[in-house]
Amino acid sequence: MELYTFFRSSTSFRLRIALAYKGLAWTPKYVSLPKMAHHDPTYLAKNPQGLVPALIDEAGRVFTQSMAMIEYLDDVHPEPALMPKGAEEKWYVRAVSQIIGCEIHPLNNVRVLKYLKAHCGMDDAGVNRQWYPHWIAEGMKSLEAFLLSQQRVGRYCLGDQFTMADVCLIPQVFNAQRFDCDLSAYPTVMRVFEAGAALPAVRSVEPSTQADAF
Repeated sequence: MELYTFFRSSTSFRLRIALAYKGLAWTPKYVSLPKMAHHDPTYLAKNPQGLVPALIDEAGRVFTQSMAMIEYLDDVHPEPALMPKGAEEKWYVRAVSQIIGCEIHPLNNVRVLKYLKAHCGMDDAGVNRQWYPHWIAEGMKSLEAFLLSQQRVGRYCLGDQFTMADVCLIPQVFNAQRFDCDLSAYPTVMRVFEAGAALPAVRSVEPSTQADAF
């Protein structure tokens, strides 16, 4: 398999974690977002959305959208599982994943940050010290409250089972730390993050390990 990835992309990081956790072999294909390589016609022919990650299997089929890709991998390579078996537990894992992937991540996506600077009159300080921390705080407060209310957290988001929820949580915290966000108000989130980030599979694919890191 080939994974089109960018080292600082949190969605690409999700896929790297999932592939490493399952012990699947993959070849990285680096797509530089700062250099706009995701808009190159050759890449757009593979992924018309012009986003990363994109996964191409041995048959040449292209898969996109990180959470859908993780569930696909879990269906075709079920062990070790990243999704629980029960319907209620699946709902919970998807809910945590979507709080991160649909409510926190989009507001702090690189495309959004660039647009704020280019078209909304915000400078680096406004984006990095006001916009980004504000929406991280809003999202993390919601995530912390949800995790506590559900009373399902153990070592990871769902007891002691490492799942897609953790795969989504870890890159989001990595990014928040990169922007020096204060995360001390979210002890449950951070406890789960620290447990997951310590896994060898996660450590092997974190941003600093990637050949395109700069």
